[in-house]
Order: sequence, then C-alpha cells, then structure tokens
Amino acid sequence: MFPALHHLRLGARPTPGATRAGGSARGYLSRENEQRCRGLLEASTRRYRQEAVAAAVLVTLCSVGGYPALLYTLRSSTLTGQHKGDVSFPGGKRDSSDQDVIATALRETQEELGLHLGAESVWGVMRPLPTRRGLTVAPVLAHLGPLECVCLSPNPQEVEDVFTIPLSHLLQAQNHGYTHFRHQGRYSYTLPVFLNGRYPVWGLTAIITDLTLELLAPGAYRRRTRPPSTR
Repeated sequence: MFPALHHLRLGARPTPGATRAGGSARGYLSRENEQRCRGLLEASTRRYRQEAVAAAVLVTLCSVGGYPALLYTLRSSTLTGQHKGDVSFPGGKRDSSDQDVIATALRETQEELGLHLGAESVWGVMRPLPTRRGLTVAPVLAHLGPLECVCLSPNPQEVEDVFTIPLSHLLQAQNHGYTHFRHQGRYSYTLPVFLNGRYPVWGLTAIITDLTLELLAPGAYRRRTRPPSTR
C-alpha cells in the first residue's frame, strides 16, 4: 500500500488546543461560504482562466473526519529540478491540449493522484503568481469533498507522500512562521511558512496557502506578507 494512503485513512485531527478553532472551521466548507468564495473569485476566474500561464496547481480543499483540511503532496525526491522533495499542491505545466488553466490543474491532479474531478468541483481561479524562475502559476481552488469517499492512486514517480493539514491547524498563530530574504546585503522580502505539521509548508505553496486562508476565513486569518506580482 502506498504509505500516504494509510495516513489519509487515519485522517487529520485538530492539534491539541485547537478544539474551538476546529469547531468554527467546519463552516469554511459550507455551501454559504462556497458561494461567497465563488463570488469573490468570479472576476479573477474570467480574467485568468484563459491566461497563458506556464503551469497550474489545484488548491485541494477537503474534509477528513468531518474537519476541513487542505491536501498537499510531497514531490518525489527522484525528480529532476530544484523542486524535488518539496511540499506542493498537485499540478504542473500547461499542455498545448489544455483548454484553460482549470483543465491543466485537473489533468495534472489526475496524473499525479489518479483523482478524476469535474469542473463543478472548482470554486474559481486565483491570481497567478510568479516563481523564482519568472514563470507564472495559476492556483485553481477546488473542493474534493470528504476524503474518506475519495480513491487516490498516487503516481510514485511523481509523488512521494500525500498528506492533509486541518484548517484549524493552519489558522493558529503558533503554527505560522516567516522567512526574511536579503539581496546584496539588504532586506528584500518576507514569505510565510506553516509549521508543526507533517512537513513544513514554504515557498510558493505557502504563499498560495496564505491567500487561500485569507479567502476562506477573512474573520479568523489576516495575511501579513505581500504576495509577489506578475505585473
């Protein structure tokens, strides 16, 4: 059995002291909040859906044991490139046959996790973000539903592990960190890091997580860094 599947079946429970936050977090996947988020993403979806971006990722909302969570992958350490072994959302480079960025995110998720999702699962497209190499990545927000009802078949050539982090954990201040970068001896910028989970979430995946939490839970989460812009 793929080791990550056992982890998913066990589920992701709130961390100690997060019971109150976990209870309130259940509403973040409610129909009402879904409609609110879809409305907020409507303009960016129209604008960026056909954008000629280099890649797209599927920001995968789900519930585990009734608790809202985000699903992440750990990229295989046998891959080539600087992102091998990194925590990421499922996704990858756009193919010439992809109709739009949503098609890219859904296709790549199917290739990585064996997960077939329809466009109705997608809430919208968030603003594309630049990578350190100057490429642009479009985050596509989608809801998988209860993870216990989902059958995953991760591709071991691309995915080393699959895991979830409860929203209640991601929303707690003690699990937030920040990395400050310098350029030529001077402060340049700050990026968020999410700590105390199965793996630390950092880099572009942390930026997307940061923006997703702000969208889902505006009353409980305040973004403290400025995301990079492609413009």
